[in-house]
Amino acid sequence: MWLRKTKYTFLIVFIMCFTFVNAQNIAWKPASFEVVKSNYKTFKTTQYAHVFSNSKNNIVRLAPELEGLTGVTLPLEQYKNGTNAPLKLKFKENAQLLIGVFQEKGNAEYVQLTEADNAKLVLENGVTVTGLPAVNVYAIPFSKGTHTILQKAKGLFIVLGAVKSSQNLVSRNAEFPDGKLWNPTFIVEGFSDEKPLFEIIGGENAPVIDEGSPGTEGIQGGFEGGRVVKIGDTYHMFPTERAGEVGVEMYYDRVKTKIGHWTSKDAIHWKRESTILQASGTYAVTEDDNPMNDRRAAIWSYMPVFSKKENKWYGYYLAYTVHKEIEPNHSFGRIWRCESTVEGINGIAGPYKDMGIIMEPGLDSQPWEGRQGVASFFPYQVGDKYFGFYSGAYPFASWADYPKKSGKGWFVALAESNSLEGPWQRRNKGLEPIKSIHPLFVENPIVSQLPNGVYIAIFDGGPDGWGHHLPNMMGYSLSKDGVNWSEARYWPIETKVDKWWDIMRTPLCLIPEGNDVYTIVYNAIDLKKRFHPTGMVKLKLNREVMEARLKELK
Repeated sequence: MWLRKTKYTFLIVFIMCFTFVNAQNIAWKPASFEVVKSNYKTFKTTQYAHVFSNSKNNIVRLAPELEGLTGVTLPLEQYKNGTNAPLKLKFKENAQLLIGVFQEKGNAEYVQLTEADNAKLVLENGVTVTGLPAVNVYAIPFSKGTHTILQKAKGLFIVLGAVKSSQNLVSRNAEFPDGKLWNPTFIVEGFSDEKPLFEIIGGENAPVIDEGSPGTEGIQGGFEGGRVVKIGDTYHMFPTERAGEVGVEMYYDRVKTKIGHWTSKDAIHWKRESTILQASGTYAVTEDDNPMNDRRAAIWSYMPVFSKKENKWYGYYLAYTVHKEIEPNHSFGRIWRCESTVEGINGIAGPYKDMGIIMEPGLDSQPWEGRQGVASFFPYQVGDKYFGFYSGAYPFASWADYPKKSGKGWFVALAESNSLEGPWQRRNKGLEPIKSIHPLFVENPIVSQLPNGVYIAIFDGGPDGWGHHLPNMMGYSLSKDGVNWSEARYWPIETKVDKWWDIMRTPLCLIPEGNDVYTIVYNAIDLKKRFHPTGMVKLKLNREVMEARLKELK
């Protein structure tokens, strides 16, 4: 009898707790209002929402109770320096206005509420806005009619929306992080003051290649990086296959890698054709860049490029030394060039023969290239010259830190050559990486040209995870001359396709399909899986914006 009663009591408590928790995750019911005599725009309160005009500050964490409400976009600088015009709202019913207050005491740039404001704290750490302090959300009651909002208050705040006066707002701590961890702020395509260059028009709501897909037998860890090209009606993909070995821990997936060749007619259904390259998977015996070590222990980032002059496909790829204990375990990258033994555009399937190393650590390397550099390479033509993005990662503060004491940062710079074959030289002797795109993270850029001749580089924008707070989106940068690159914009593709990933990784292509539609095949990570899948999304180019961006470029 006691056991049955205890079980029953526990069940009731569990149901009550479950109901309470889930009640917090239900969006609050909005109340209607309009902005009075102002050109302030409104926004939908959701992830990536652009909360201030003339800024790059966006929401990256949001309590689910706030999802779908209507906020008001306030001018950033006017509110921070107190020169803003009063904000007037007309409520069509009794309502509770939700105000986000930045938690930085003593900073006059941010509003401070008082008892006279009649505000109730409903969400502690309820919103994260890039580049700005943690946000507490308060509810302020207003009756039906027109009201001036926080008339006597000075400083920046967020208008996140209004909810019905009858809405029961249960206070809680959402425990979202401080937005200053996202430093610097960044531009999210479609969530800023400017018109987007690309509209996300759809794609696949699930991976196009996942664990168990035909051809993935023996690939333990899925895919990361590489390139997709389209010849006629056929897509050719050359991904890094994180093969590993059955029964060996998943970290080895990053070591014993393969470069595969896959084909598809629609970028959705893929067939594995062959193995182009196979890494040895052999760990290093010394900590430094020593010829005693196998320098092809891991192979990554295969980039096929067609040489019109030689009428054959070249492949550029990365080979690493791998250490079992030092982070990063991929070290001292070398870029190899290979070429197809079959001439013509249809010789893309190979077989390929190695032609030697074109870039490696050496006398012209710089500390920013770090323990992992040279970490990727992609060549492209500008006039009579060729440029190549090369990268470094885990930088050394100085050569005194070599070989183990590395820092954080993923950077790119340019090499140049008179031909695809080389020799390739670091521009400016490699003294500085390109930080105009993003100052902390640009990885695996692939370059092509838009219809007006502007160069576009697409790249991995870095994770929001593993201790990093980066955009967690694929990004792009533009260049008029192929040398000077613009600040990045990032694609929030989860606004149009179901988000099946936790960590977004690398775009493999930007393929024009006609009518200004482009295909992107990409890799991403579902943290619940060992296998890293491949996805696909479609974008549409806005030619009017393209021409406007051309005029803005140096």
